Amino acid sequence: MGHHHTTDHAPHEHTTHEHTGHGPAMSRTCDVAVIGGSAAGLAGALQLARQRRSVIVVDDGTPRNAPAEHMHGYLGRESAPPAELVAIGRDEVRSYGGEVLTGRVLDVRREGDRFRVALTGGSALLARRVLVASGIVDELPDIPGLRERWGREVIHCPFCHGWEVRDQRVVQIVTTPMGLHPTPLVRHLTDRLTVVVHDAAGIDPAALRSLTASGVAVLQTPVRSITDADGALGVDLADGTRLPADAVLVGSRFHARLDMLAGLGLEATAHPSGLGEALGVDATGATAVAGVYAAGNVADPSLQVLPAAANGSMVGAHLAFSLANEDLAAGVRPSAVEAEWDARYGDERVWSSNPNGSLVAEVTDLTPGRALDVGTGEGADALWLAERGWTVTATDVSSRALGRLDDEAARRGVQVRTLHVDANGIRPYGEDRFDLVSLQYGSFTRTPDGRGLRNLVDAVAPGGTLLVVAHDMAWAYEELDPAETTRLFDPAAFVGVAHIAEALAADGGWRLDVHETRPRPAGAISHNHVEDVVLRAVRVG
Repeated sequence: MGHHHTTDHAPHEHTTHEHTGHGPAMSRTCDVAVIGGSAAGLAGALQLARQRRSVIVVDDGTPRNAPAEHMHGYLGRESAPPAELVAIGRDEVRSYGGEVLTGRVLDVRREGDRFRVALTGGSALLARRVLVASGIVDELPDIPGLRERWGREVIHCPFCHGWEVRDQRVVQIVTTPMGLHPTPLVRHLTDRLTVVVHDAAGIDPAALRSLTASGVAVLQTPVRSITDADGALGVDLADGTRLPADAVLVGSRFHARLDMLAGLGLEATAHPSGLGEALGVDATGATAVAGVYAAGNVADPSLQVLPAAANGSMVGAHLAFSLANEDLAAGVRPSAVEAEWDARYGDERVWSSNPNGSLVAEVTDLTPGRALDVGTGEGADALWLAERGWTVTATDVSSRALGRLDDEAARRGVQVRTLHVDANGIRPYGEDRFDLVSLQYGSFTRTPDGRGLRNLVDAVAPGGTLLVVAHDMAWAYEELDPAETTRLFDPAAFVGVAHIAEALAADGGWRLDVHETRPRPAGAISHNHVEDVVLRAVRVG
């Protein structure tokens, strides 16, 4: 049977809103919901997706390192922009069928044997496990001029930025006893270091004397502001002194981003450094709530990007073991995608019984023969084809949908062979070849080997027609405010019409008759206006 990489359905006009992100709020099921899509969250998601688990990442685009232009100390990615790493990581997750949604998690609560992950806009994820990789928020000292320069002229970590300020004028502002922790590193990087003790409370005088004896200038006076004068950065002290600087080093306090976990009773605890709070976890990343794990800075604020990614990968592996052992104990090997689509079809029939208009327009003039309806749903298209003389095989990952198709076919007295298979399975359509292979508003997830796409194309007989109709996905790339809504579907995780067209062009044995975007035919019951992307090709080789 199938698994989460092989979603195989055809949402007809009744489900249009589910794909455009408009219309009624809805719920989706998955194995793991990941809160936060930076290094730790994406690394965990990648591990899980490669274990054939359905993974949905929710990210609101507010990473801690957003101000930084480059990241350092990341072996193999040295000096790469953080956004580049995220973009590559997202594509890697999506290449295994994992989804990365733009949006925000508002609340997480236990609901039966799952967690209900509430999203902005009113929709929700129902997940067996939750991976929290929401990171931390830095609280900067209340010194004018710091925040707007944070991550650029104002730095906090010698490992992240020290090389770049070597031999330069560095003014370190110390506001806590832990503020002296990085000073020996900075002293080694430059002999032009000045330490300004902004707040002397709790600071060991012997440590300051040791710095002075080693040649470091130490000033004990509050800082008034960080300013630019004639294009030159400077630290203005309360006594009127101005210290010219090429860079300012200052520590921050930190707070784990955990508001969405209040409903679970999970709260941050004091970090041993005394500089803030983090989410407590054990060695596997498990929190105090069974089924909820955490990775990255939210659990360990000291992690740079590389170890945060490594931590996410490790926690993702433990999550995979948690799910696998639970399934083993229950004696099951469940398909999260099948569960999602069975739930989507619900207790009552949801179809309109109308065939898709673009199918009717493209197929009416074809001579009936053998047809394969991939992702048939409740079978409106399959029944329409059968009633017009086609010998129809209809497939879907949802047994609930196929059961309704079987019932309706019996009621109408027409023959439709149904197959409960997975589009990304091994030879889901057997060795059969068809005169018409139809994929109507269907989707199956990407895999690195392109198995589902190959299955689809290989099912077309010589001289046969491949007809693919999909929603125009332009909406999915429009800007949205994560604080207002969450886009509940990630088209980049699924095989799209463009992927199919590219595969046909690379094969060379096809004549492409139609590949265009056009208004959806009149008469379809739709919750909002959509356009169709239509591809029709004939196997000639």
